[in-house]
Amino acid sequence: MKKIITLILVASMMLAICTGLAGCSSTDKVGTGACEYFGTRDTSGRDIKYVKIAFEDFGSVIVLLDATTAPITVANFLKLVNEGFYDGLTIHRVIANFMIQGGDPKGNGTGGSSQTIKGEFAMNGYWNDISHYRGVISMARSDDPDSASSQFFICNADAQRSLDYRYAAFGYVIAGMSVVDEITSYSLSYIPDKQSGAITDKSDQPVIDSIVEISEEKALDYAEDAK
Repeated sequence: MKKIITLILVASMMLAICTGLAGCSSTDKVGTGACEYFGTRDTSGRDIKYVKIAFEDFGSVIVLLDATTAPITVANFLKLVNEGFYDGLTIHRVIANFMIQGGDPKGNGTGGSSQTIKGEFAMNGYWNDISHYRGVISMARSDDPDSASSQFFICNADAQRSLDYRYAAFGYVIAGMSVVDEITSYSLSYIPDKQSGAITDKSDQPVIDSIVEISEEKALDYAEDAK
């Protein structure tokens, strides 16, 4: 994959409003700001999965994946998870008040897995109603709308509303946003170019120890313990 996989940066980082999107409203944010999916939207009949992302020296993040909204994206992500693809990879890009990005085997923003997938977002002819606000996980890509592969990002703040139509959001952090915040704070001192957010020295990149699929019961337990 020769094109650098990156997010389209815009001049100002305005707050995204999630009213009417994904069944959430501006009052649905709890604690750390991620959408509390269990309390605001009935998941019965929906294809919901859960993963635990463990970071070395930082702790774990529990993420709900919505395969009803983004089936191709979730299937690809879980395939890589269950293959152990992400184990030992890094967070290579961090931007304050925006996101943390990882999942690149090269660690420089140019790598991915052996497969690319269709971009499940409105600009690409697919309706995706998950808004990019704090706690949302989404896929990074190049200019090609169908170029997403393995790189993902987690919003550490309410991001630009325009991302909602250009990038495939596919889930929410339900526990561990403090870990995302710690990674953000830690990484900022190691970033020479704050605009690009690239952590150029691999020794400074936070390490993804593992990503594993977990049951709903375990996910709920983690979420309850984190309150």
